Formats: sequence, C-alpha cells, structure tokens
Amino acid sequence: MLLKQTGHRWVGLFIAIIILLLLMAASIVYGYTDTTWKMAIEALTNFDGSNEHIVIQSVRIPRAFIAAAVGASLAISGVLMQTVTKNPLASPDIFGVNAGAGVAVVIAVTVFSVGSLQLFTWLSFFGAAVAAISVYAIGSVGREGLTPMKLTLAGAAMTALFASFTQGILVLNEAALEQVLFWLAGSVAGRSLDNLIAVLPYLIGGWIISFLIATKMNVLSMGEDVAKGLGLNTALLKITIGIVVILLSGGAVAVAGPIGFIGIVVPHLTRSIVGIDHRWVIPFSGLLGGVLLLAADIASRYILMPQEVPVGVMTAIIGTPFFIYIARKGFNGR
Repeated sequence: MLLKQTGHRWVGLFIAIIILLLLMAASIVYGYTDTTWKMAIEALTNFDGSNEHIVIQSVRIPRAFIAAAVGASLAISGVLMQTVTKNPLASPDIFGVNAGAGVAVVIAVTVFSVGSLQLFTWLSFFGAAVAAISVYAIGSVGREGLTPMKLTLAGAAMTALFASFTQGILVLNEAALEQVLFWLAGSVAGRSLDNLIAVLPYLIGGWIISFLIATKMNVLSMGEDVAKGLGLNTALLKITIGIVVILLSGGAVAVAGPIGFIGIVVPHLTRSIVGIDHRWVIPFSGLLGGVLLLAADIASRYILMPQEVPVGVMTAIIGTPFFIYIARKGFNGR
C-alpha cells in the first residue's frame, strides 16, 4: 500500500515508531530466561539483584538498543547505496563493505589482540572504506565505465576475497576461531552498551547527515546530468554519501558483525510504502530496519531453544528469497 498523502505518511511514521518501541520492549522481556513485563519494569525501577533482573539489565536492554541502532544504520546505508549507484541490489553486504569491515576487525582481534573499543571501531571504518573504494574502482574499469552489473560483480568478488582472507587468518590462528566465529555470523547477543556507546556518535552523525541530504538525493535520483543541470555538486554529494555509508556500515559491523540483507530488503519495502521521496524513505527505512532486525533477533531465540541462532542467519533466511526476486527482475531501475 503506497502512502501518497503527507498526513498518511506522518501516521505511518508514528505507527512505525510504536512498532519499534513495542519490539524493543518484547526483546527485553522474551527469551530463554523466563521473565515477565512486570519483572522488566521492576528491573529498571526496583533492581533487586536477582538473576532475572541481571539478565534484563545487562543482556537484554543492551541487545534491544543495539539491534534497533544496527538495523537502522544498515537500512539507511542500503538506501544511500541504491540511489547513488542506481543499482537495486546495492547494500553494504552485497558490495563487500561489511566484509571489508569484518576482515579488519578479525585481523585486529586475532593478529594484534586489540582490546580497545575505540580502536576496534576505527579499524572497522578503515576496512569498510577500503572495501567501498576497491569496489568502486574495480566497477569503473573498462570502456562502459560504472554500471550496476559491474558494481554487483565487483562487490561479489571483493566479498569473496575478504571472506577468504578471514578464513585464512582463522585457520592460522585457531585459538581465536571460537572468539570471533559467533561474531562473524552476525549477532547482537552478548554485546554490552559500551560496544554501542563507542560507535553511537558516528551512527548518529550518519543518520543526521542522511536526513540533511535527503532533498539532494531526490535530485540525484533524477540522473546525474539533470542533477548537474540543476546546479547540484554531484561529486561532493557522492563523497558525502560514501562517508556516511562507511560510518553507518563500519559502525554496525564493529558492534554486531557483518549482518546481511537488511540493507537490501528494507529500502525496497520502504519505497513500496512511501514512494521514492528520500525525505520519507530515509526515516522510514531507519525505523523499519530496526523493526526487522529486532523481529529477527526475537525469532532467533526460539528456533533452537535453548540454543540461539545468530541473527545474521535469520536475516539471511528472510533476505535470500528477496535477493533472488530482485536479481531476476534485472537492473532496469527500481
């Protein structure tokens, strides 16, 4: 259902916020440890040191906030990448940005035994930047220049390359395998608020810049020649978008590992609801990205209870059929 009127879009935005908050609350209450809504409230207002209250405060509350922030960041990254590349398959995981950030983090942990959250974050940004620049450079080679198909192939190649690097490093350092294996599958479990706080300034900065350039994104989506004719500095805008994608994707990977498919599924879902106006697509995508990752994380707790499935596996189950559907439609635009 496409929301065409501004009033309807505001109502839809309000509903999305309510759903996000409800899922965050559900994430705090439901899981292997049996807790209730009353216990969750008491853990915040009258902490008694019980196992249930400790789980709520130290495990589930950070998990809910991290899932919401990471989902929003990956979804907004997907919107920006799809617009600037005019590629319906563009997303941080498909274009190798997540994999680049991931291999940088693995090297930091296994080779250099990095323990600083701040350094951890900067290395993730560095890996994301290297991957993004590499994919853009490889996709631009040839007489045809940059095309959606070449970008996709370059992204797939870089993803495979970084995955091979990661596997090779872990084979040589088996002691670190267990330490990073769960993280590599993509997970918001076992993270503390300190992990989120370390990257939150960069994520918030990326969100704000995304909202500020939304109008210019609308102009860019008309075509580069038209955008230049209307006086838009397309080179500066593309550099800004690249920086924002690196901040959002690198920050998300630093916290939760390389979670896939949020960045490709959510932007398409959002456009089917609010159209192509980025002033609405960006905030809706952020909210729906958080909603999708929270829902996937809650579901992951029950699939193999008492064991948990990494949330990256759940998003892959959701996203793979959608990816195949978009790929079969071809590259004839959104």
